[in-house]
Amino acid sequence: MPEMPEVQGLVDFLAERVVGLTITRASVSAISALKTFDPPVTALTGSRVTGSARHGKFLDLSLGSDTEPRLHLVFHLAKAGWLRWYDKLPTTLIRPGRSPIAMRIAFDDGSGFDLTEAGTKKSLAVHVVHDPADVPGVARLGPDPLEPSFTRDAFAALLEGRRTQIKGLLRDQGVIGGIGNAYSDEILHAAKMSPYAPSGGLSADDVTRLYDAMQSTLREAVAEATGRPPADLKDAKRRGMQVHGRRGETCPVCGDTVRSVFFADRSLEYCPTCQTGGKPLADRRLSRLLK
Repeated sequence: MPEMPEVQGLVDFLAERVVGLTITRASVSAISALKTFDPPVTALTGSRVTGSARHGKFLDLSLGSDTEPRLHLVFHLAKAGWLRWYDKLPTTLIRPGRSPIAMRIAFDDGSGFDLTEAGTKKSLAVHVVHDPADVPGVARLGPDPLEPSFTRDAFAALLEGRRTQIKGLLRDQGVIGGIGNAYSDEILHAAKMSPYAPSGGLSADDVTRLYDAMQSTLREAVAEATGRPPADLKDAKRRGMQVHGRRGETCPVCGDTVRSVFFADRSLEYCPTCQTGGKPLADRRLSRLLK
């Protein structure tokens, strides 16, 4: 799943490539992906791109001008979605139901992009709105962890009184916007903290260590994504992972073996030596979690 650093990479790429261009065609081939009907998707045609922004894991293209009604094309790539860029957009017709392409956007210089989604579980979401806050997922977002206002003390205030395990809290978009399964694994590994530590029971030193790990992990990942074309972002993300997606491999910090805990539709990875005092966590499919 694309998370904050990859989405920011896409935002920066589109800011350089499409701001100032005009949309000449916007076609939806997977109707399930389109979550709004007013304004209609046809309203995008003829609109000029004025900006590119990120809200959590949502990408937002602003359209129009100061003298025209402003629109926003807001989309969330979900678990298996991606943006496929073309300097020269293909002229082949898209066959609904026979292609991973959910939406195609064409620009007046001949370039464009497809929003694609692999697999059978379709979660990619496209919204055409007057205000990004009209998108429910954007409206409920917690603070962005890289915003200057998100200080160590602001983070500590979010944790107070919560009983949620810290892994779940980091992934909760209503608490902190932009962090998903992969980067929460990486942040907790960098902080040397168990994914099942209770978020409200952390000491002041724990909070500081976790906050610093969050900042360094995300900033390094955003820097790695900056300037890369969309086709390179996924591989860059994988290469940067220390534990996530590396079950059975050697932890680069201590040399222990990276382990997994499996859930219904995902897994988490961690290093026992670095994070749980050498104690393996039980597989949730089989037994209760070891604290």
